[in-house]
Amino acid sequence: MTQEQIITKTIQFVKKELQDAESGHDWFHINRVYKNALTIAKEENIDTFVVQLAALLHDIADSKFNNGDENIGPQKAKLFLESLDVDAMTINHIVQIIANMSFSKSLDNKELFNSKELQVVQDADRLDAIGAIGIARAFNYGGYKNRLMYDPKIKPNLNQSKEAYKKSKAPTINHFYEKLLLLKDRMNTKTGKKLANERHQFMEAFLTQFYKEWNAE
Repeated sequence: MTQEQIITKTIQFVKKELQDAESGHDWFHINRVYKNALTIAKEENIDTFVVQLAALLHDIADSKFNNGDENIGPQKAKLFLESLDVDAMTINHIVQIIANMSFSKSLDNKELFNSKELQVVQDADRLDAIGAIGIARAFNYGGYKNRLMYDPKIKPNLNQSKEAYKKSKAPTINHFYEKLLLLKDRMNTKTGKKLANERHQFMEAFLTQFYKEWNAE
């Protein structure tokens, strides 16, 4: 099977698996991340095949929707790629990317797996978490979890452990300060940094308008 055929099979698999997913983590999210990754990859000396597959499979079983199980996604990706006879070294690289790219992993204070391919996919995913799409996704997920939009009495927790972050039920606006506004300075690649700037500025403008309307007399 050619690499192009494997990519096509993977797209078909992901579309089917995520057809009923929460809309911030559905096929449309995957496709945006996939396109972001291809854009960033043009400026990097990396294995594009690994980047493509990792981008397509990075949320195949997000732990947020699987009782916090961080192993189910990487394992599901591994089994699928094995069914297509992808070579073991490539599979291992993709599995490591999926297992180590989330924001919550960075709160572990542990030495994580890293590669240029991971950096590209991570940047691509983080771009989709900020800007107009990021704002929409944040409030969509907040509604999905029945969280408040905002409560002035509940302050953002800026020094969360990974466990506290994953268990948080704080209002959606807090999420901007606890994650989204931090991502611009955590981008790995030159292209990722450039693309993040505009989206970051849009979020700041949104928050200014949000507070203006919230506090209107």
